[in-house]
Amino acid sequence: MNDKPAEPRVTSSGPVELRDPETRREFKRAAVWLGLGCAIALVVLLAQPLLIILGGLVFATMLDGGVRLLGRVLPIPRGWRLLIVVLCVIAFIAGTFYLTGMQIAAQFAQLRETVQIQGQRLAQWAGHLGILPGGDDLQGIARQALGSLGKLTSWVGTALGAITTLFMMMVIGLFVAMEPRIYDRGLQWMIPQSSRAEFAATAEEMARTLRRLLAGRLLGMAFEGVITWLLLMLFGVPMALVLGLIDAILAFIPNVGAFITGVLMVAVGFSAGTDTGFAAIFTYIVVQTFDGYVLIPMVAKRTVDLPPALTLGAQILASALFGVIGLALADPMTTMIKVALERRSDRNEEAKPLAAQE
Repeated sequence: MNDKPAEPRVTSSGPVELRDPETRREFKRAAVWLGLGCAIALVVLLAQPLLIILGGLVFATMLDGGVRLLGRVLPIPRGWRLLIVVLCVIAFIAGTFYLTGMQIAAQFAQLRETVQIQGQRLAQWAGHLGILPGGDDLQGIARQALGSLGKLTSWVGTALGAITTLFMMMVIGLFVAMEPRIYDRGLQWMIPQSSRAEFAATAEEMARTLRRLLAGRLLGMAFEGVITWLLLMLFGVPMALVLGLIDAILAFIPNVGAFITGVLMVAVGFSAGTDTGFAAIFTYIVVQTFDGYVLIPMVAKRTVDLPPALTLGAQILASALFGVIGLALADPMTTMIKVALERRSDRNEEAKPLAAQE
């Protein structure tokens, strides 16, 4: 008999050991899903600062567009051109409020009272017809609707919060516009080296498209505001200046802004009489027809053409998720996503002939 002790049997990797290929593969899959869930949670928790940063990037794009446009006629260093653009913006805002500040403030106060009175009249008329509930019920519904916005939009519920948010966006945008290459290089450092070239090309295309979009929006805002102001003043509609200003500001948000402007114009018009009310309706139809059939197609050919249904859907989704600031930034976000998807589609189309040859 052979009494030599048997050698210890070494088993293969257990199912809980990371040396096992199958375990490592499943662990990587779980890590990917866990990381995706953490990323979504961070986006939800950090929605407010992310929107402020995005707003700053949009403002930086506006400044960069002005700097590039000025560089075509004034060949001086970029820093001086940026200073000229910033000074022109400050001078325009300060000059506008200096010349019409008291008038705008008085008309805004009058507009608020007029809209409240017209809203109460409309609610009473609809209540008599049985279309809407009574006044107390309407107030309860309004309070419930405002309360349902949640904590996400409560920080922009006051004038101080809105001004602070706007100031932070402008500061971020100014710093980014001063040295855009620094921030672009910093973002590329967080991308794998093999993907940096494609990331840089995609970011450049996004910036170019966003500059065109914002240039078209600013042009449309100027046209709509001026035309609305002149027509309302011609027809004798009260508060023509403030209504033109509101129309110019809300023109930055297509669809939703036009609807709000129309409601305000009609309410103010009928507060002064039936004739001025129909004049306000006529002004609204003329401005929106000019904007929809003349201005927007001309601008879209040179900027970016976003389908109306896509734009409205993005605005509804962004406003539901992120509130007022999300509504204002819905179009820039949609534009950037659209550019990224189009570039990915183009890369896939270019890769098909190469794969067929192999």
